[in-house]
Amino acid sequence: MNQKQLQELVIMISEESFGQGFRHTAAFNPRLRTTGGRYLLRTHNLEFNPKQLEQFGLEEFIKIIKHELCHYHLHIEGRGYKHQDSDFKTLLKKVGGSRYCQAIPGARRQSLWSYVYECSDCHQTYIRKRKFDLKKYGCGTCRGKLKLVGKMANQTKN
Repeated sequence: MNQKQLQELVIMISEESFGQGFRHTAAFNPRLRTTGGRYLLRTHNLEFNPKQLEQFGLEEFIKIIKHELCHYHLHIEGRGYKHQDSDFKTLLKKVGGSRYCQAIPGARRQSLWSYVYECSDCHQTYIRKRKFDLKKYGCGTCRGKLKLVGKMANQTKN
């Protein structure tokens, strides 16, 4: 599917499911990794993850389009367009859009390293995925100073 076909599909779904036209741009954004699509508040454009269409097919992709169109139409009408708003939840259920998209295998990368910290007073060890500022944090057990002992490689890689 190309950009023009996507635009036509979004317009068709908007008219059939919502009874309103779609006057803005719908486009594929290959930089999207963990989301199926997104609604841009300032421009009212929609962006979609092309990998969702490739991995899960047109039926699931249409549910993602309906989800983003719910954001679009509710925002333009000045109603609750956020995920937690009851207007959004009601409209999403009415049109049959998906609440969440399926996870693409390998889309979320796990950290390859873990950092090992040790308290200089009580020798409590801490393993963390991210580095942190040693001046800012201390030991949770005795409030002693922490030091970076080393890095260790994680077993699972995605």
